[in-house]
Amino acid sequence: MSRKPYPSDVSEEEWHFVAPYLTLMTEQAPQRSYPLREVFNALRWLARAGAPWRLL
Repeated sequence: MSRKPYPSDVSEEEWHFVAPYLTLMTEQAPQRSYPLREVFNALRWLARAGAPWRLL
């Protein structure tokens, strides 16, 4: 990860629990532009911070 972690970021233990439920295609799939874990972290941040989309 090349960015500073946020307090809302998923821990390793949480990620190992939730990843099988989120993975619908392999990590090498050409359709995937961003790492799934980073997308999940962004959604958790949005849910926690309540930030409107216009502020992102």
